[in-house]
Amino acid sequence: MAFLNYHHLRYFRAIASELNLRRAAEKLNLSPPALSIQLKQLEESLGHALFERGKGGLKLTAAGRVALDYAEIIGRHGEELLDVMSHRAPGARRQILRVGAVATLSRNFQLEFLRPALHRSNVEVVIRSGSMRQLLLSLQSHEVDVVLSNQAARRDAGTAWHGHLLADQAVGLVGAPVWGRKRLKFPDDFHDVPVILPSVESSLRTAFDQIVSAAKVQPRVLAEVDDMAMMRLLAREGEGLALVPPVVVRDEIRQKELIKTHDIPGIHETFYAITPTRKFPNPLVAELVHTMMKAGGIAQARPRGKSKTAAVQGSITKPHKA
Repeated sequence: MAFLNYHHLRYFRAIASELNLRRAAEKLNLSPPALSIQLKQLEESLGHALFERGKGGLKLTAAGRVALDYAEIIGRHGEELLDVMSHRAPGARRQILRVGAVATLSRNFQLEFLRPALHRSNVEVVIRSGSMRQLLLSLQSHEVDVVLSNQAARRDAGTAWHGHLLADQAVGLVGAPVWGRKRLKFPDDFHDVPVILPSVESSLRTAFDQIVSAAKVQPRVLAEVDDMAMMRLLAREGEGLALVPPVVVRDEIRQKELIKTHDIPGIHETFYAITPTRKFPNPLVAELVHTMMKAGGIAQARPRGKSKTAAVQGSITKPHKA
């Protein structure tokens, strides 16, 4: 059975960096023959030659390029592991932040949350999208460090995560500027008015349906969409009014491509960061949560309750029993 040696990968990375066995050996404080033996052992383990040897020196083979990608990832994770286990700050080393985002979540909200990390040269952000169930499983198996969602995660004795409310926005109807001249009263004048709504699984849709049903009016559903980015694009077409939180269409409203035609009291979109209880959490997560909560959430958000900075710090950085 093939055996992968961590030191072999380290030596391989050094050779690939120098493309010269002698220089790599000097860098590693090894003799060239000893380094050559280490490389040969790695190639035998993988079953492929990693370098082509010619008059111009060393050149990575196709297999070598693939192996180098994996070796770099393993090397970075090894450095991160040492930092985490010793509770050291990563310093100049590259940090990796793994984020899960519910597929229906506003891209603008995700960007607002991640912006402080994106402007750091030593941080790499990995974003995964999916259903709430999939992402919570990923959180449980340490595949992601935090899940961004528009709903709180249910917690019971078998789970170990915390939901941190980052923002709570009043939801309204938006459309092309021409809709502002129609002066429709909501909900009384909305019979047969074309609307673009979230899918029936959404709490926003449930609340909207209850309001129009109580008013005994029936808008014409132009589209049902479970993706906020698509909702924004459909609203820009001008054929109907879209039910969205302001953050989704913030840029379009600023540029006057869309306008908010109606506020709808009682319907709100919430934004959560869901974090696990871990002995060794990713410190970037706590920092981003603190930053957003301190700023009062996303622009135009209505903050709810007192600051939870201390509570967030405890839930992210200290182990608790579920």
